[in-house]
Amino acid sequence: MAESRRELGATSTDYDAVIVGASLAGCAAAILLGRAGARVALVEKQPDPGSFKRICSHFIQASAVPTIERLGLLEPMLEAGAVRSRIRAWTRWGVIEAPPERAGYAINLRREVLDPLVRGAAAETPGVEVMLGRAATGLLRSGEDFGGVRVRERDGTETELRARLVVGADGRDSQLAKLAGVKEKILPHNRIAYGGYFEGPMPEGAPDGTIWFGDPQWAAAFPTDREQVFYVAMPTKDRLPEFKRDPERAVVDFVSDFPDPPPIRASRLVGDLLGKIEMPNRVRAVTAPGLGLIGDAALATDPLFGIGCGWAFQSGEWLADAVTPALGGAEPLAAGLRRYRRRHARKLNGHAFFIHDYATGRRHNPAERFLFAAAARDEKVATPFDHYATRQIGPARMFATTLPRAVVVNARHALRRGSSAPSRAAAPSSAAAR
Repeated sequence: MAESRRELGATSTDYDAVIVGASLAGCAAAILLGRAGARVALVEKQPDPGSFKRICSHFIQASAVPTIERLGLLEPMLEAGAVRSRIRAWTRWGVIEAPPERAGYAINLRREVLDPLVRGAAAETPGVEVMLGRAATGLLRSGEDFGGVRVRERDGTETELRARLVVGADGRDSQLAKLAGVKEKILPHNRIAYGGYFEGPMPEGAPDGTIWFGDPQWAAAFPTDREQVFYVAMPTKDRLPEFKRDPERAVVDFVSDFPDPPPIRASRLVGDLLGKIEMPNRVRAVTAPGLGLIGDAALATDPLFGIGCGWAFQSGEWLADAVTPALGGAEPLAAGLRRYRRRHARKLNGHAFFIHDYATGRRHNPAERFLFAAAARDEKVATPFDHYATRQIGPARMFATTLPRAVVVNARHALRRGSSAPSRAAAPSSAAAR
């Protein structure tokens, strides 16, 4: 609920921006705004500076690497043990793998290490004040715009943090978005996710990550720091009973049942195996007067494609760049927020459309089978497919650069095989892949 009056007993402090949520998106925005000369309050409800997101694959898509380099975080992440890796995609037609010199390189680092590192970088940025252990309880008004946040400390003390810009970076279930009453669309998700870190032999292709595109089942192996591998199973919801009965055994059996499986049976689970049953796709209006949403607070999509961490860094960067002129007095804030809204839509809406469609747990459609087959057979198709999968290009560009050659590749294959359709290749017999 937005408030325009100052209640008795509440103190008030003025900032250029108040960011709620000191995880990847919030810290990225805070660092860049602080460097641009803004005074930033970075509010985080968790009191522990070492807190981290527990249910996450830790996979950061190649699209976010330039942002991470700009933030000055790449070298510290590599020094902390981060792994640079490409992505390999198993399909029934073969493994899709772009040539090393053309592939996008992702970064893998456990959130237990990553989150404190990023939060520490924000705290060291001049102009950024990190406020741990404070929960946002209300939004303040400045005329027609949101003009600040009311926060409560753990001892009950309340403070009004007034600012020209309020930023919601508080995740999929954003409290700030609820307080602001922004428009939201919830789309169905028909998969579950169970995963954990394992020690043991490295999968084929390591340090590259491998995903298994069954039809419609899905699994992945992501090597990360400390020579561990994050194994994740994302089956359709009809498989939930077996995962509830014995999650660890279900993950091991599920991943092992794919063709060319990784050595998960020869590995040992480290720590807890975590699961997530309900993961609805949330699409929110990313701006309101005086307010911007970033990360999962703006767009929370199916984690199957590993885009959450990367889009968190990127959306934080886009917002900071868009509003910096306004916070410096060069233009109205509304102009900056409009610029951010347009860039967010241009960069992510196409990806989100296809991700949300696949999140229903459906079988592969003819176009997907056609492209998978061609990409597995030809590196010139695999390269733009890789750039799309790692979110470096959008779907329109991917289709424009792959379809003409895919037609030729699959036609040649059909002629050699004496077959009329490449998608009629024999499907694997494994239950997981089906």
